[in-house]
Amino acid sequence: MEQSQPKFTYYKPGRYAKEHIRISPTTLADGRDFFYIDDDPEYVSGAKTRELHDPRPLTDRFASHLDSEGNEVPYAEPIMRRDPLTGDWIPMAAARMNRPITAGPGASATGNPLAARKPGDPYQDGEVPDIDYDVVVFENRFPSMVRVPGVPDTVSYVDGDGLWEQRPAAGRCEVICFDPNENGLPADLPVSRLRTVVETWAFRTAEISHMEGIEQIFPFENHGAEIGVSLAHPHGQVYCYPFMPPKMETELAHTEAYHDKTGGNLLRDIVQAELAVGTRVVLRNASWVAYVPAAARWPLEVHVAPVRDVLTLDELDDRERWDLAQMYSTLLHRGNAFFDKGDGKGMDLPYIAAWHQAPVRDWRRANYRLNLQFFSFRRAANKIKYLAGSESGMAAWVSDTTPERIAGRFHELGPVDIG
Repeated sequence: MEQSQPKFTYYKPGRYAKEHIRISPTTLADGRDFFYIDDDPEYVSGAKTRELHDPRPLTDRFASHLDSEGNEVPYAEPIMRRDPLTGDWIPMAAARMNRPITAGPGASATGNPLAARKPGDPYQDGEVPDIDYDVVVFENRFPSMVRVPGVPDTVSYVDGDGLWEQRPAAGRCEVICFDPNENGLPADLPVSRLRTVVETWAFRTAEISHMEGIEQIFPFENHGAEIGVSLAHPHGQVYCYPFMPPKMETELAHTEAYHDKTGGNLLRDIVQAELAVGTRVVLRNASWVAYVPAAARWPLEVHVAPVRDVLTLDELDDRERWDLAQMYSTLLHRGNAFFDKGDGKGMDLPYIAAWHQAPVRDWRRANYRLNLQFFSFRRAANKIKYLAGSESGMAAWVSDTTPERIAGRFHELGPVDIG
């Protein structure tokens, strides 16, 4: 039976989400948006309700503050400057220097701000008001980009020189916590929970697409201290750019040029070509195909694409969302088994999972196609691929392996067809 749910302007849940997922919106003490995304039947039915009051004595997020000498200091909004040599916009957010770090060298936080509240715990500056949750999503407390009320999105010039454009970094940054277990791994989550995460990606894509000034919505996951993760809790993020990020700009240029030349869709034709050859296809189900791209850069790299032409995550239907959860779970398990340390147990793979979806407004969006780009810096059980002179200095990749070898290792780990 369908349950009464809060109504959102643009997000339209499918049948499964209407019956099995409940979204409860609230705001944190400093005014940031916060959402519980529950799959627990008692919360979905309304038999239980979430704690919507954040008890922390936080001031408004955009309020001024006093420095160590008692002087009033205005909120330091993030800015961005355009590199005149490349055209890239570079956000600059000095306030992020103060964000808590709980993973790796230099860890500074006394508790995990992504964990549920623990009664009696001396650390009570966590972001989740309740003592438990399924999935939550909220605005980042230390964002790289944020729209500040009253600050006009206008261009100025650094030092008054027209070479260097500057604008407010008026985007949006959100955090998605996949599970309350702060010591858990995304690979250990049941497919049903990953299905809730997929729904969260779709929910945020649908709603944020209509926010002022947003040009690109980028859900992603950083996993592992070697990747640079500052908080070890299983979580992902959504960066919402007020400009076209450089990699997306490059991809759009190539997909549009291909369409002008052939009339086809480059991303669709890549998937069809990989299926025709078959050698580099590593996973397949009714709705999705995972393959090692023929020009893979990373020592472990897999791209995941829908069978159907889909522009953005919110366009996926119920079957595609379930099949994606299954595909992602299988990919994480096999990624963890990819490098053998000699004990047959594999390892907790450091990785980045990056969703590339059609831009919000750019006229080239029609010839793009949704895809996930999953990769790891690790090149052996005890070795990391460092981006040295050629990669970092000239963005000219040199691969330490071949795509066929990567795919061959995945083939050793399990069947291609998974349902």
